[in-house]
Amino acid sequence: MAATARKSPPTGEGLTFEKVWAALMENREQQKETDRQMKETGRKLDKLGEKVDRVTSNVGGLNLSMGDLIEVLFAPHLGEKFDTYKYNLKRLYRRVPIYDDNSRMRSDIDILLSNTTLCMAVEVKRWLDKMSDVDEHIKRMQLIRQYPPAEVKGKKLLGAIVGAVVEPEAREYAEQNGFFVLELTGEDVRLLEPSKDFQPKEW
Repeated sequence: MAATARKSPPTGEGLTFEKVWAALMENREQQKETDRQMKETGRKLDKLGEKVDRVTSNVGGLNLSMGDLIEVLFAPHLGEKFDTYKYNLKRLYRRVPIYDDNSRMRSDIDILLSNTTLCMAVEVKRWLDKMSDVDEHIKRMQLIRQYPPAEVKGKKLLGAIVGAVVEPEAREYAEQNGFFVLELTGEDVRLLEPSKDFQPKEW
């Protein structure tokens, strides 16, 4: 039996000049937005680098990590970022250790903000871009509640994450888990406005 040639599928079926042009324009706009975001990220890191240089000079060239420097630069005014919620977080502690019942250090809190009834455990990241960054803070919050440092005992406990650069997916995941999210703006950090259905989680 003689083989018969298969009919080739039609190419370009349903395509019109208008559809192709619209797709090209959409791709161009997406590329413009990607370029804009990259430039904005670059500007933030440039400004952070300038502040890091100034702080490094002022402290005599001490070997501080990027996380340490972000904490030093912005920690003093972090409590003010939550004034909208009337939390009145006037006390600030850095590098608060978390010890278990056998006096083993299990983790630490980058920045702990507190008042007489409430504490806010703040994790500081250079890049907040992965779900795992949020998962790590979830585990830390559980440890804090299980083995509360003296300043936390008997108080409500909330959580927040600060990122020099915050990616949208990580931010959304953090807020879904009840964390406030703050982002570097160059000369300061700002509390990102959460979605309308956001509820800070009490741990």
